[in-house]
Amino acid sequence: MFRRTATARASAPAPAPSARPRRGHPVKRALTGILIFQLGLALLLFLGDIGRDFSLPRPGTSVPRFDTPARPGDQTRRYDPGALPATRPGGPDVAPSGPMPDRLTLEVTGDAIVLTGTIAPGDAERIAGRIAGLEDRPDRVVLNSSGGSVADALALGRGIRAAGMDTAMRASDICLSACPYILAGGVTRDVAEGARVGVHQHYFGENTLLPAFTAVSSIQRGQGEVMRYLDEMGVDPMVMSHALVTPPDEIYLLLPEELERYRLTFAP
Repeated sequence: MFRRTATARASAPAPAPSARPRRGHPVKRALTGILIFQLGLALLLFLGDIGRDFSLPRPGTSVPRFDTPARPGDQTRRYDPGALPATRPGGPDVAPSGPMPDRLTLEVTGDAIVLTGTIAPGDAERIAGRIAGLEDRPDRVVLNSSGGSVADALALGRGIRAAGMDTAMRASDICLSACPYILAGGVTRDVAEGARVGVHQHYFGENTLLPAFTAVSSIQRGQGEVMRYLDEMGVDPMVMSHALVTPPDEIYLLLPEELERYRLTFAP
């Protein structure tokens, strides 16, 4: 996708067979969960269209702010991408900065390409073109994004993997919504302590004519594509079990042990 590969890494070694996730029961369980979720969503959409106001149940009485530390069993946070700063406190010398850019920005810093901002439609092609045009291209992509276009995230992730590049996050970075799919594209994937990786349901638009058919059909296609992609990248598709039960206006923050279990962090 990027039309050139790094001189030092013309071809990235594939993960050892023993390191890849099993393709049997975990994928079947994930598919079963998706089917149950889709049937319930179809009913909610149909009832919503005839004038009743339904919403998915929320755990507990309230959802903490995004900056509240996550603990096991308490990992769901409010998700408002417009309120997330481009830099959040990650230590005594890191201060918050302005809002996230409304599309991905690319900066070469030291030995890394840093991508910051919302993933806007068209960003995959634009960022791939910029990476391909670098004369001395780094082999590592650092991510700091509140999410955005799923299709562009998948395309960027595939381009990163095809080019044999690694992905990483710094302590002050976030990678939410569609961003973890870019993270999954790295040959190696490193998330510093303090960085936040989160997943949730993807948004497929407001109800229109025949939503129970159009919306659920879109969900089926989209989730199927995402699960195939995760399996292709060596990430356990069961990570979607958290996304499917987390509403679009909330985010489920993955703990370090979950990042390792689902292989969103990985070193061959």
